[in-house]
Amino acid sequence: MKGFVQGTDRQQTTLLPECLDDWVDQSNPVRAVEVFVEALELRDLGFDGVDPAATGRPAYHPSPMLKLYIYGYLNRVQSSRRLEREAGRNLEVMWLTGRLIPDHKTIADFRKDNGPAIKRVCAQFVALCREMGLLAKASVAIDGSKFKAVNSRDHNFTKGKMERRLAQIEESVARYLSQLDTADRQTAAGEAPSEELAARTTRLKEKLAKLEEEVKRLKAIEQEMLVAPDQQISFTDPDSRSMATSGRGSGMVGYNVQAAVDTTNHLIVAHEVTNVGTDKSQLANMANQAKAALRAESLEAFADRGYFKGEEILACEEAGITVTLPKPQTSEAKSEGRFGKQDFRYVPEQDIYICPAGEKLAHHFTNEEDGLGLRHYWTNACRTCALKAQCTKGPQRRIKRWDHEYVVDAVQARLDKNPDAMRTRRETVEHPFGTLKMRMGATHFLMKTLPKVATEMALHVLAYNLTRVMNIVGIRPLLAAIRA
Repeated sequence: MKGFVQGTDRQQTTLLPECLDDWVDQSNPVRAVEVFVEALELRDLGFDGVDPAATGRPAYHPSPMLKLYIYGYLNRVQSSRRLEREAGRNLEVMWLTGRLIPDHKTIADFRKDNGPAIKRVCAQFVALCREMGLLAKASVAIDGSKFKAVNSRDHNFTKGKMERRLAQIEESVARYLSQLDTADRQTAAGEAPSEELAARTTRLKEKLAKLEEEVKRLKAIEQEMLVAPDQQISFTDPDSRSMATSGRGSGMVGYNVQAAVDTTNHLIVAHEVTNVGTDKSQLANMANQAKAALRAESLEAFADRGYFKGEEILACEEAGITVTLPKPQTSEAKSEGRFGKQDFRYVPEQDIYICPAGEKLAHHFTNEEDGLGLRHYWTNACRTCALKAQCTKGPQRRIKRWDHEYVVDAVQARLDKNPDAMRTRRETVEHPFGTLKMRMGATHFLMKTLPKVATEMALHVLAYNLTRVMNIVGIRPLLAAIRA
């Protein structure tokens, strides 16, 4: 081994023992974790066990337990058993916790029992980022992404899935019965079947008996499933739901994680875990959370077409939130090659629509549909119009206008003025989701039920934001900001 850098002899003793602090550099990320947690008022945040019990074995203070979890999520070690091992062999963890080695049950219980407090810690770090001037611009991009739950697709049942499964069983039963009939015809009258034929018949009867048991099991599950509010049931994680993903024909059993991301430094300023598969009713909620986190009087928010809903846009407008998002093309007329509503120009001064042929569609009456006030417009000139075949199949083309459609028109006008808005949204909010999923690994969540999954997501978001800030300003400036 001569000519190479030599390691230290394992049997070599030292005159003075080495200090544990010497092994951790001043710019090591664990020092940021240490200073951040020490600056928190854990009692005010709601952590259990801040005050020691009068009797019994002394417990662990929440401070080293929280440090251990933040370190674990920073370094892609989320399992309580793996954290227990790291506490006994990792010098950084030894320095961070003072060589405490809690068992995995104690570590897991801390995360399970302190969910709301951990979420407040995540919010505290966002407040620190705001004080550091990293969230100076009140502009966010909002999006949602599906994350896998601890529940396989085989242990999740929906109405459609149940119908498909029962239909498959019926086809299998019909096939096996046909094979039994064929086996019977291969045996002459009065003769005993051959050994091979008898074995095949027995095997087919066993398969039919198993299918019969499976039908009974599925029928029992169906009764339980139909009682559920959304007619869906998951057995491993009861709060998880089957959700469609962007891939055609794909889907997963999991949760829909909503996030509002700062457009300047790509910090997650607000997030929420839901088990609703669509984003349509999440816009106002997430925008208001982001506005509160930024403590801004007004907010600029970008979202994709999945969030388009008139009521949500109106709620944002009333809250001082300027929303920019595209309108989905759902018009049957447009898809069939006829004029869509966007081909009709609204004239607010006269409260009329101008059609592609130049005719005026006047307002005739207003009614309410699904809680929305809708104004109806049409003209009698359609009967003799040369463009009628390109416009409508009926006697006349009618246009409906929501009472507050001016907010939708304003959204479209903003998008027309800023065509790069959707690129800004994509570049801002999709990168954090990709980073989070990469850190989580193939199985995203380790915990079950919505409250515990929300706790786990808060730790992931805290670790992501902490990493971003250390990359943006550096570790030593971050330490100085926390101590200030």
